[in-house]
Amino acid sequence: MEFSVHTANPAKAETACLAVPVFNDSELLPAVAKLDDASERLISQLVESGDFDAAVGNTLMLPFAPGLGTERLLLVGLGAREKCKDAAFLKALDAAASALIKLPIDEACLAFTDVPLEDRDSAWKARKVMEAGERALYRFDTFKSQPLPRASLQRFTLLLSESDEAEQAREGAHIGVAVGQGINAARTLGNLPGNICTPRYLAEQAEKLAAGSEGRLTTEILDEDALETLGAHSLLSVGHGSREPSRLIVMRYQGAEDTTEAPHVLVGKGITFDTGGISLKPGEAMDEMKFDMCGAASVFGTVTAVLAIKPRLNLVFIVAAAENMPDGAATKPGDIIHTLKGLTVEVLNTDAEGRLVLCDALTYAERFEPASVVDIATLTGACIIGLGHHATGLLSNDDDLALDILDAGDTAWDRAWHLPLWDEYQEQLDSNFADLANIGGRPAGTITAACFLSRFADHFPWAHLDIAGTAWHSGKQKGATGRPVGLLTQYLLDRETDVQVENSDD
Repeated sequence: MEFSVHTANPAKAETACLAVPVFNDSELLPAVAKLDDASERLISQLVESGDFDAAVGNTLMLPFAPGLGTERLLLVGLGAREKCKDAAFLKALDAAASALIKLPIDEACLAFTDVPLEDRDSAWKARKVMEAGERALYRFDTFKSQPLPRASLQRFTLLLSESDEAEQAREGAHIGVAVGQGINAARTLGNLPGNICTPRYLAEQAEKLAAGSEGRLTTEILDEDALETLGAHSLLSVGHGSREPSRLIVMRYQGAEDTTEAPHVLVGKGITFDTGGISLKPGEAMDEMKFDMCGAASVFGTVTAVLAIKPRLNLVFIVAAAENMPDGAATKPGDIIHTLKGLTVEVLNTDAEGRLVLCDALTYAERFEPASVVDIATLTGACIIGLGHHATGLLSNDDDLALDILDAGDTAWDRAWHLPLWDEYQEQLDSNFADLANIGGRPAGTITAACFLSRFADHFPWAHLDIAGTAWHSGKQKGATGRPVGLLTQYLLDRETDVQVENSDD
């Protein structure tokens, strides 16, 4: 979606539709007050009479707006002013974007930067406006014989009251478009069925990203022969029961002036379909196991955003891709496998396969001497029980890194919650026959899964994001969410800021 930033009088804005926020219990915001004055108190009268209930997310479309330059006026409720915080603001934006894309228009203006939010500047608000627009435009109808209706909306104009905020609003909007498109790219990969989105398909997508990156991204694909030579037997073991060959996908982005600067690494779980293997899952809702590669999808989405934003960082993106199926060659409960790190693992449950592909990917990341490593995985149902579908689970061997990720999640409004990674939990992974088992029993399942991964992340600052509860929606709204692309992109942008601060100090 295209955008522009204007500081003109909103009453004179010539546009197909102007969307404005309205509180239900206080005076109008400055930009909205100008519209009210020019329209002979049209907005105030609608609120006072009760014809427009300005509860959070409510909208009212006025097809005519006398005295204004706009053809249409969209009122968007923000609820009570004292209760208007980030969540209410974002809900109102989504409502506005959803209403606008239904109109037969190709452009619209939005005046949301006046909304008072603690610790949120015009850049953040502009970013969220554009993210909402990109998400609202998303359609997944690849396999429908009749495509879903496409919105004609192509451009947002952001109206500001203060001209000195224009540049930061432009920067925020640019990031919002990039993140929104990254989220949608991740949603598409997640929504694809398992017979299309295979490990080889993911490898092809990486090559396409590199081909369109103007040299900023390079890709290396390790096939099964290369993985066998490497010694990545844990990753390979997961795909033994599948006709689809496994892949380790490595994408490198060189954005820092110093090519030797230590990279930040993202590692995504790419189980393109998970039957559970020999430890077969129940049939109910097994179709949703196509979403078991949403960690990988979020890595691809972040790459998409990074290529648009072009941060001055060195980055590595790794995807461990396999399909977990049951057949005569599949790994069995009780089998012992050798990992790339050299540790042996007793496989007590073949449905705990994500950690088996990730552990080799984490070991592979060591060769880049990373500044940080973050893995992203739909890893445990226990995370859904503990945190529901709102917060991503976060565990880390480095408290500073964990705080950085929590901050990034707060900024992106793609939030995580920090869980403990204490040594006491490690004992649950003890095995009588190997160095460790791949499960630690029902208690603290999310934590023991991270404990397993921590054994392969002892040479760098590392964090694990369990997105089992946040990567997709079930029910009537079934589909991938694109999380945590926003969090990951913000985390990387914050690392660029850190480098700039360090350089200025020098």
